[in-house]
Amino acid sequence: MKVKRALISASNKIGLDKFARSLADLGVEIISTGGTARFLEEAGVKVIPISDVTGFPEVLDGRVKTLHPHIHAALLADRDKHEHMLTLKEHNIKPIDMVVVNLYPFEEVSGRRGVTDDEVIENIDIGGPTMVRAAAKNFKSVAVVTDPRHYAGIIEEMKASDNQLSAATLRRLATQTFHSIAHYDTVIANWFSEGADDFPPFMLLDFERVQPLRYGENPHQRAAYYAEVGARRHLLSRVTQLHGIALGFNNLLDINSARELLREFSLPAAVVTKHNNPCGAAVAEDIIRAYRKAWAADPISAFGSVVAVNRIIDEELAGLMAKKFIEVLLAPGFTAEAAELLTKKPRIRLLVNEERRKAVTGEPDYRRVMGGMLVQDKDSGIDERENMQVVTKRHPNEDEWGDALFAWRVAKHARSNAIVIAKDLTTAGIGAGQMSRVGAASLALHKAQADIDGAACGSDAFFPFTDALDLLISRGVTCVIQPGGASRDQEAIKVCDDKGVAMIFTRVRHFLH
Repeated sequence: MKVKRALISASNKIGLDKFARSLADLGVEIISTGGTARFLEEAGVKVIPISDVTGFPEVLDGRVKTLHPHIHAALLADRDKHEHMLTLKEHNIKPIDMVVVNLYPFEEVSGRRGVTDDEVIENIDIGGPTMVRAAAKNFKSVAVVTDPRHYAGIIEEMKASDNQLSAATLRRLATQTFHSIAHYDTVIANWFSEGADDFPPFMLLDFERVQPLRYGENPHQRAAYYAEVGARRHLLSRVTQLHGIALGFNNLLDINSARELLREFSLPAAVVTKHNNPCGAAVAEDIIRAYRKAWAADPISAFGSVVAVNRIIDEELAGLMAKKFIEVLLAPGFTAEAAELLTKKPRIRLLVNEERRKAVTGEPDYRRVMGGMLVQDKDSGIDERENMQVVTKRHPNEDEWGDALFAWRVAKHARSNAIVIAKDLTTAGIGAGQMSRVGAASLALHKAQADIDGAACGSDAFFPFTDALDLLISRGVTCVIQPGGASRDQEAIKVCDDKGVAMIFTRVRHFLH
């Protein structure tokens, strides 16, 4: 399809002057509207005002500019249908071969603080979506350009082929256009819905493919990773893979778990994750000690794990890691020497995480279920010590407080029922994903190979009976942190008082199913 005539009307004018000038240099006639026309004329690009084409002025403060048969017939006429072309000739309508439109910035405006409903509503584009939808329907005859990132490629292709665009290019542009319109309408629909209720009657979500994955949970399952369009950040935003084979479905689940836990800590911290659960975590005065402690917490489970650290990996740490079988290694960066050493292992995936933006407060958490979706507030808050209550006669000493808070933060990210035993800011044993709390406690104690005398224990929910406490205390646990709220709380407190154990109630539960 050869481009002879283009209509340009864009809110986002980045690169638009250069693109329009290139079109004009190729002999393309340009029609434009309102502010876009003024912008292009100031840039030295000759344009035909839209009113000269429609024979009708722009009215209603610009709400009506392009809604006219002379525009939409020019866009929708099927060039392969003789009758359509005769109709254009009969009404003296010249075909339009390209539409360059990006829509009013509704998403940006509606997300501003203090914006009024009237301001938001004025940014609901009418003419733009109508034009690009018409052009995309007729994509075999009309190029529709909604993304400035396509400008350079389009000009390059036109220069190489006497102003023509291939069928593949036209279809690709139309595909993105229909997605852009769908996303635009999704954002508008959700804005109206959010005004009605915290959990509105309708919810629309939009996702864009980030990358294909090696396979799903099992090799016979196909898989890909999609990110929510418009999200401030996502699992792989600002994450670069330096080395290694392609990521798989299970890798991403473990990376997500590791990142969620790691962001609980500002001191040097290391997290070892396996099957969507932490199997080792530690905080220390430096990242090498943190890694050594986290790996030693459960070295058998750590085999083939995802390891995440919150400090740059140097040559010394890389030397330790190179001796282990690690599936994925995530860090803020690698020194050149560390990267050289680790890249000798062909299969390890090295990921640099440069994401520093914080999560949006109050963002929803989605969970897919059969034929539907569960939606809840994301459990992203950090529980502070001042909001907790010591309920036993003996209060924790400062070392116990530190281990208890550490265990509590790790338990929040272990699958329920979860029990985490911690000592010296390191997980000694983790019991996760069990059907009973006593079962979780038994597993945590089984995992605890080191001496746990004086250790703290974190429980993601209350103790319905005292059996789990009896087990933990018999092995040396001297401080317990839990939400409280059980009908038998007083029995649990009495057990601790009788044994001289300190117990802290957080009054917050952190189930993770």
